[in-house]
Amino acid sequence: MVTEVKVPSPGESINEVQLAGWLVEDGSFVEQNQDIAEIDSDKATLSIAAEISGIIRLKASVGDTINVGSIIALIEAAEGDALTVKKSDASKSSIPVAEAKPVLKITEANSTPKTVPGESSKPQEKIQLQVSPLARKLMEAQNMSDADLFDLMKHIRLGKKDIQFLGEQRNSLSTAKTIVAEKPIEWGGTRNSERKKVSMLRKKLSERLVSVKNETAMLTTFNEVNMSAIMEIRKKFKDEFKAKHEVGLGFMSFFTKAVTEALRLFPQVNSQLDGDEIVTFDYADISIAVSGPKGLVVPVIRNAETLSLAQIELAVKELAVKARDNKLSLEEMSGGTFTITNGGIFGSMLSTPIINPPQSAILGMHNIVERPVAINGKVEIHPVMYVALSYDHRIIDGRESVGFLVKVKEMLEDPLKMMFGSKDPHEALLDL
Repeated sequence: MVTEVKVPSPGESINEVQLAGWLVEDGSFVEQNQDIAEIDSDKATLSIAAEISGIIRLKASVGDTINVGSIIALIEAAEGDALTVKKSDASKSSIPVAEAKPVLKITEANSTPKTVPGESSKPQEKIQLQVSPLARKLMEAQNMSDADLFDLMKHIRLGKKDIQFLGEQRNSLSTAKTIVAEKPIEWGGTRNSERKKVSMLRKKLSERLVSVKNETAMLTTFNEVNMSAIMEIRKKFKDEFKAKHEVGLGFMSFFTKAVTEALRLFPQVNSQLDGDEIVTFDYADISIAVSGPKGLVVPVIRNAETLSLAQIELAVKELAVKARDNKLSLEEMSGGTFTITNGGIFGSMLSTPIINPPQSAILGMHNIVERPVAINGKVEIHPVMYVALSYDHRIIDGRESVGFLVKVKEMLEDPLKMMFGSKDPHEALLDL
């Protein structure tokens, strides 16, 4: 039985996608529910899974633009596993069977430090096995752990073919760290160039950014934030915070919390223009701009106004991991009411962020630098961050935009105000 693999619909109004890459080889054996391909739409990168187990024949090439519903592969049902296929099934198949090769994936994780003979005794890079979801389920069913697999590997004798295979595959490992250090990329001294097709995601992003510049009355207002109070809180409580909540205490949670409180006081900044109407929201769905492998993506933290700092940090971590692995869904990237972007992680001192339509404002964070600051008539050195608010002047006036940014600044410089909605903590305590 041959099953057709068709391009699913990534979402409403999307008619075509781009084949970003194959995760399997032509003629190889695939397992049911195994990811076999990645596709780029104008909103996200999605994966396609095999409906049955069998031998796969690829019908499209990487980079092709394909209509939704088109056939990109055929799978002929067969028994076996990822490493072997029964010869009887292979002989009956009309699809040629390629020699199956194990794929080795290595990433950083906790492991026992090892040393290489002849080198100084120093810890090597930590490794962790990457196991497919199906294999992980089988491991759980048989009560197996990663430690059992590592123990098994200690007793496997590597042969000539294994080393040759590793040599062929090491340059294609899709990880930040590899077992053998790769040669640095050569640059300069040649007249070569590379040409590749623009991805659907990049094309859509370009269109949106140009439309924002052309269709909105965008202005940017700036301010500076003395980060001393937040830095002191993080220094004092970061270890205890991480031990209790199992996530680090970063700056994004403080900024998100400050933004949600400021949006409550300046609801015009939390509004959108819809034709001849202005829509104002009584909740804050905060979009967090994240640089993914294939471009900028903006996942959303829902009802951020109801979350604690720990809950915000957990949400940011989860979305960042999904963005890194191209696992964000369309639902997770739609419907935000306000955006925060952090160019400071790349070293940006100051910028004018572009509004994320149909939203009306975006807050830009930047790097933290020790600067001279006048405190009570004296010059002191404090960690300072410049912040920028870009806004659509058709909806938001200067009073709202400046007042909003000043309120964010006040709450960041006195984090206790986040707990009491910009009121003085003592006044809130005394109900004044």
